[in-house]
Amino acid sequence: MTAYDDQNIFAKILRGEIPSIKVFEDDDTLCFMDIMPRSDGHCLVIPKTPCRNVLDANDAQLAAVMSTVRRVSNAAMAGFEADGITLQQFNEDAGGQEVYHLHFHIHPRHAGVALRAPGKMGDMDAINANAAKIRDAL
Repeated sequence: MTAYDDQNIFAKILRGEIPSIKVFEDDDTLCFMDIMPRSDGHCLVIPKTPCRNVLDANDAQLAAVMSTVRRVSNAAMAGFEADGITLQQFNEDAGGQEVYHLHFHIHPRHAGVALRAPGKMGDMDAINANAAKIRDAL
């Protein structure tokens, strides 16, 4: 397996080199908004320690991330009056991974509403407002 690259965008966010819209943070994890949201409230949860993905994460990293995923998912359900949550997590090129730092996508979902196409920058005012909805529900 390829070594962890500490120059990936999420490592830079963790070091404060790139700004992010934070939703939640504890000693072990960070949740921030996706700037190319596929749903209103689309956010990401990452561990603060280096690992590429599920395949090389240790049990403590996975436990911390999943605890935050559950907590933020419940807040997103409440904040968006959502009908459900879609979680996405990709591993390696063939699995669709693009950023090589373990991360989970949280998408609040409403019945009959499809995810938007990937790769389109979102409106930052709307993203900030959506972050506030989740933070308020936390």
